[in-house]
Amino acid sequence: MDHQELRKRFESLTTAHLADACIRAQVPVRCAPAQLRAVVPGGRVAGRVLPVRHVGSVDVFLEAFEQCAPGDVLVVDNGGRLDEACVGDLAVLEARTAGVSGVVIWGLHRDTADILAIGLPVFSLGALPTGPQRLDPRPAEALDSARVGEWTVGREDLVLGDADGVLFVPAARAGELLTLAERIRDTERRQARRIHRGDSLRAQVHFDRYLAARRENPDLTFREHLRSVGGAIEE
Repeated sequence: MDHQELRKRFESLTTAHLADACIRAQVPVRCAPAQLRAVVPGGRVAGRVLPVRHVGSVDVFLEAFEQCAPGDVLVVDNGGRLDEACVGDLAVLEARTAGVSGVVIWGLHRDTADILAIGLPVFSLGALPTGPQRLDPRPAEALDSARVGEWTVGREDLVLGDADGVLFVPAARAGELLTLAERIRDTERRQARRIHRGDSLRAQVHFDRYLAARRENPDLTFREHLRSVGGAIEE
């Protein structure tokens, strides 16, 4: 799937839809930790992972930009450090110039005002004035993979971010997951419209029937019941 199609299809979806789709498809749900949030309010990002492991110098970003494709998302692994900012305005501006569509940082950023002015979607753990005061040995896989929270991601992955956070999905299953997410979105929108018209969610999912069935079979789960009635609020 090319970048334009991915962005177009994600425009009307959320990361929550994609996370539910992963569960439905039995794909591991790889969410970045909840603390990783959008720097630019309303920021959304969708693209192939361009991984970088930061060791104290900006040159690793510049090298990554030399091999990026339009629409890639720079995913920076700084080990979740909270004692230094590893991405500033110049790195973000250069990312935009290189055709990168966003930046996700497992660490901190700085130059917030300038990043807001640039407008490129950036997700990070927060801001701090100081940059790195170290220069560590560079690992051989510095441009091959990046770790974000408990997950290690690479060029075979897509990254999607919005107001709910950041999610990673395998690129090879993107079409399947987007289709499932669209179905979940459509079902939930129908349910929401019916609630607005006075048809409660309990009535829509036949909750009284579930309670009665659970009295007969205490092991019956709500998810099993939802599958039987075609609900999509939980999976």
